[in-house]
Amino acid sequence: MKRVIVIGIFILLACSGCNALKKTWNAMTGKDLSGTAQQLAWTGMDAYEDGEYKDAIDYFQQLKDWYPFSKYAILAELKIADSNYHLQRYEEAIFAYEEFEKLHPRNEAIPYVIYQIGRCYFDQIDTIDRDQTPASKAYETFQRLDKQFPDDKYARSGLEHISTCLKSLAGNEYYVGVYYYNSKHYKAALHRFMSVLSEYPDVGYHQMALEYIAKCEAELALEGDTEVN
Repeated sequence: MKRVIVIGIFILLACSGCNALKKTWNAMTGKDLSGTAQQLAWTGMDAYEDGEYKDAIDYFQQLKDWYPFSKYAILAELKIADSNYHLQRYEEAIFAYEEFEKLHPRNEAIPYVIYQIGRCYFDQIDTIDRDQTPASKAYETFQRLDKQFPDDKYARSGLEHISTCLKSLAGNEYYVGVYYYNSKHYKAALHRFMSVLSEYPDVGYHQMALEYIAKCEAELALEGDTEVN
């Protein structure tokens, strides 16, 4: 009997502790983050749909923390990722989407999740003279989506972005080739222009690359260096 009473007291203390933590969190954030999992989910969705993405993250994070086994926890995981995406916090969004895919590989939202990972990279594509990692990652992600879910609408949307990725990658290769050519490193330049033809055909740089290939070969012939490794 004494053991039952002790356990009962412990549960009451734990619950009062939870309530105290909630009150402290509410005071710190200025938001009422108490409520059931359903209430937090609805409030989070209201904030999300109103474009209040930081507030939405707070509500969904609280839902995850207090109700990790709720049926709404999966929604919270996804909307935290979406909110970070809209805030252009791409690294945080990619991490959240990848965690969702890892934890719920058979969830029906996976095609959307992979597409969003691709969009996080795609939206960071810059000019052709900048680092092309985002273009490369976006291309790989959209390719993976098409391979895994070829008939899904998000795979089709991803394919629409692939030409932009390839054009950016080709443009960078062409840009570096021009740099080498202007620096009189004709063999290195020739390699770059040849790469444009072989790896990125028909994305807008083909003809220009051909013209520079002819120029490089002419310069190399003048130097007596006609062998290209």
